[in-house]
This record gives sequence, structure tokens and C-alpha cells, in this order.
Amino acid sequence: MSVSKALARAAWDVCEPIHDIAYFAPEIRQSNEALGLGGHWLSYFGTRAAPLGAVPASVVVATFYNFAPRRVHSAVPQVWQHAGPDKVLSARNSSVERALRRILGEDATGPQVRRAAALGVAAAAAVVDAGARPLGAANAALPTPDEPHVALWQAMTTLREHRGDGHIAALVGGEVGPCEALVLAAATGRGSRELLQRSRKWTDDEWAAAVESLTGRGWLGAEATLTEAGRAARQAIEDQTDQLSVAPYDMLGEARTNELIGLLTPIAERVVAASPMPLPRTASAPWPASPAATQ
Repeated sequence: MSVSKALARAAWDVCEPIHDIAYFAPEIRQSNEALGLGGHWLSYFGTRAAPLGAVPASVVVATFYNFAPRRVHSAVPQVWQHAGPDKVLSARNSSVERALRRILGEDATGPQVRRAAALGVAAAAAVVDAGARPLGAANAALPTPDEPHVALWQAMTTLREHRGDGHIAALVGGEVGPCEALVLAAATGRGSRELLQRSRKWTDDEWAAAVESLTGRGWLGAEATLTEAGRAARQAIEDQTDQLSVAPYDMLGEARTNELIGLLTPIAERVVAASPMPLPRTASAPWPASPAATQ
């Protein structure tokens, strides 16, 4: 029997904040600054895109999806002129190792983390041959780190990016453009317009055009609020995203997926508590938007 999409979504709830360590932990910023990647966006785009190789901006625009091209072009390909993907990936692993050791202390290499890592790596193995999942597959192709807490982080990142690839497929299938996706996210309460628009660098005119387009489809009403049709359309996209993320958890089965969620929950909560940024909370709580979030 296939794992339910609800269970796959529950796994995402606890996976996402662990993945986000790579964008907000001070250890990441320090390591990337040493490579010449000063500022948030050089660090972010380099850290997240490095598994793809030294790709041009056009590839990052396509795979990250909801960033305005001008935001991507402000960092790519300049990032590769400072440090190649191999150096960025090495810094990513060493930074995550230090960040998780700081957050988890001795538990970073304890039995719960080791078991969660084993389960996560097993699930992530299903991503290797997944079609149309560029970020998921690129992360799945990386060597598994020796340290259990870093192996756990990499598995969570692979699963998260696999889901994100599926989310983009659902948006494209629903004919929802990059800026329109953010307008819907704001209307759903997943972040403020100000933060989503500013962090992705869409102009006021581009945002207004996205609102006009969604209003014309009957998805938005007065003051860019969701209509019933809009709520149904947004839910359909989320449901499809959940369904498209099931395959790695089918590799584990229902019992081991529930075990993984149980092991990850206290880890994710400690990560959220230690973060300098408002990272997503667990248990399907409304997620404050972060500059890293794509869903």
C-alpha cells in the first residue's frame, strides 16, 4: 500500500526547518564569506545551486522558479567566479556539521540521529532515478557524508528539493507563474506581500500584473483575497505536490516513515528554537515565509 500524501506532508513539516540550516546558520555565512561569497544572496544561491554544478543564471531561474530573474542574475554566475561548486559544497557540509553540533550537542552523533539518518538516507535513495526532479536528483547524487548528523541533513535536503521540484511541476501544470505563486502564497497567509515581493525582487508592476491575472481567473477578489475558486485551486496544487512527494516514503513504508517523523520532530524543534530567523514550525503550523522557502 502506498504511503498517504498526508504522511508525506507530515514528513515535509519536520524536514523543512532542518534543511533551512544551510541558509541561516551563522556558520554558513562565516564559511561562505571566507570564500568571497559575502552577503545573503551570494551565499544562498551558491549554497543551494552548487549540487547542479557551475550552471548559468537561466538554469537557476528555472529550477528555483519563484525568484525574479534579476534577483538570480545579481548573484549567478558571479558566485562561481569566487568559488567553484566543489568548494561551496565542502563549505556547506563543514558548516552544517558545526551548526548541528552546536544546536544538538552530544546528541548530534547519538542513536536517535543515527537512526534518523539511516532512514532518511534510505528514503533519499529513491530520488536518484526520479525523473524531472533536477534539484532533488542533483542532491541525491552527492556522496553521503560520514558524520550521521551531516548525512541526516543531506537526506533532508534531498527530500525537500525533490518535493520542491514536484511543487514547481504542479504550479506549471496549473499555469501559475512564478510571481503568481507568491501572490497566492501571500493570499493564503504563508507570508506577507512585503517580504515575499522584496526577497524575490519582483517590482510593484509585476506584482500588480500577477494579481490582475489571478483576479481574471476568478481566484482573487477584493484586496487580493482568495475566492472559493482560488482556495480550491491552491488546495489542488498543494494536494498534487503532496502526492508527487510520496515516492521516497514508499521506499520506507508507513511504519518507518512514522518512525522517521517521530525522530525528526525534536530535532526540528531544536533547530527552530536556535535559529536567528523565523523558520517554519512543525506540526503543519502556518509557516512564516523565509527567503529560502519556495513553497
